Amino acid sequence: MKKLFNIVLVLTAFVQLSAQKIIHQEVFSPKMNKKIKTIIITPTIQPKTTYPSVYILHGFSGNPDRIIKEDIPDLVQKAQQNKTIYVLPDGNFSSWYVDSPIVKDSQYQTFIGKELVEFIDKNYPVKAEKKYRGILGWSMGGYGATNIGVTYSKTFGIVGSSCGALDFPSFGEGYQKYMVNKVLGPIESINPGFLTDNKIKLMAGAGQQYIFDCGTDDTQMIGMNRNFHKKLTEQKIQHLYTESLGGHVTEYWSRSLSEQLALFDRFFKQ
Repeated sequence: MKKLFNIVLVLTAFVQLSAQKIIHQEVFSPKMNKKIKTIIITPTIQPKTTYPSVYILHGFSGNPDRIIKEDIPDLVQKAQQNKTIYVLPDGNFSSWYVDSPIVKDSQYQTFIGKELVEFIDKNYPVKAEKKYRGILGWSMGGYGATNIGVTYSKTFGIVGSSCGALDFPSFGEGYQKYMVNKVLGPIESINPGFLTDNKIKLMAGAGQQYIFDCGTDDTQMIGMNRNFHKKLTEQKIQHLYTESLGGHVTEYWSRSLSEQLALFDRFFKQ
C-alpha cells in the first residue's frame, strides 16, 4: 500500500509539472551574487519533447508580472499555441540590461545572455540550438535585446526590438530622465561598446534574423529607429523594419510584440 501511495504521489507531481503554465522562479546570478526574479511560461509539457524559447525583456520601470498582466496579457495562451517556452527576467527598474561599469550588482547582460540561458537549458525542456532561441523587448528592453542578442550571437538566432532606445547619443534629456547615466555614466565618456551603432559590424556576420519596429507618433524613439534602419540598409544587413500608427504606449507595443512573437514562431518552424 505504501509503495502504491508513493507511485500515486510521483504521478501526481508529474501531472502538475507537465500542466504548469506560469512558474515564478528566483535564479541566482554568480556575477551579481543575488537572485533575480524570473517568470517562465510553458506550454503543456509533453514527455520527451523539447521546445523553442524566447527571452522577453520589459521596458523601463517594468517587471515580469506587468508583462503578463498588461504588456502581453495573452502570453500564456501564446505559449500553448506556439508550443514555446517564454522566459521573463526582471531587469530591475532601470538596469538597461548592461554590465554596468559603475554598479557592481547590475550585470544584466551577462546574467541574461549567459547565466539565465544556462539555467533554463539545464532545468527546462528547451531546444539547445541557437536557431530555436530568440530574444526581444521594448523601449529599454528593445535596447537590451539588441545589445545582448548581438553580443551573444552564438546563443540567439533571432532578435527583436519594439520602439527600442537604440541611440544613446541622440537620447537627449532621456539619457538622464531614464537613468541611463546611473549605470553607464555620463554620455560624454560612455564606453563605445555600449552604443548600438557599434554592433552593426557584428550583425553583418552574426547569422541572425532581426526585427525592428516603432510607432510613428513615438517622438522620442522614431528618429533613432529610422536612423538605425538606414544604417543597417546601407551596410546591406538583412532585417525587417516596420512602422505603424502609435506612440510610446502600452497599446502600441502590446500589438507590436504579438506580431513579433508570431514572426518568431515562423522562424522557429522554418
